[in-house]
Amino acid sequence: MYRETVPILTMKGKFITFEGSEGCGKSTQSAMLYEYLKAKGKRVIYLREPGATKISEKIRDILLDAKNQAISVQCEMLLYMASRAQIVAELIEPALKKGVMVICDRFLDSTLAYQGYGLGMSIALIRKVGAFTTRGITPDITFFLDLAVKHGLRHRQANLDRIEMRSVNYHLRVRRGYLKLAKQEPKRIKVVKVEKDKYKTQGAIRKLVEKYVL
Repeated sequence: MYRETVPILTMKGKFITFEGSEGCGKSTQSAMLYEYLKAKGKRVIYLREPGATKISEKIRDILLDAKNQAISVQCEMLLYMASRAQIVAELIEPALKKGVMVICDRFLDSTLAYQGYGLGMSIALIRKVGAFTTRGITPDITFFLDLAVKHGLRHRQANLDRIEMRSVNYHLRVRRGYLKLAKQEPKRIKVVKVEKDKYKTQGAIRKLVEKYVL
């Protein structure tokens, strides 16, 4: 049966999300944390957004296909939300209810940063649709991996997807948006500077996880 929100008390597991601009290494860092926690004997699953379910992966293909330049701003936002609704219902909510830790590469903050601050959509509207989409589930901790935009985009020169193809100014707005979100929610969103040595970056993340999550 459909429910608009989920009572926080029903969530036994911990929810960890990773955010960042293109090329910041968040997929690498989130996967490394997953392996670390699994090695410590934690019950944990690793997901990516958009994606992780059959339906969400099909939506991902539509969103990132460089040929789909005609997608409107409104359609883009709603497709991300649709993918998110499926992953929440199918994977995230059930896992958290069972006490399983969930690590997700991107979540609602991505839509606020990319479609809100990046494309100029109403932040209030995105938050309202987001609350409906996520059933009220909020990450316990979010890592924003901060890296200079131009440096990150240099890692994405070949086979650019539809979002990566956008202008540097767009990606600068996204980064500034993430930093605004971090200032608004400092207890949840932790800004982690990306180091050249990925293990140093991972070390900083693990310290925060040990302090605030485990």
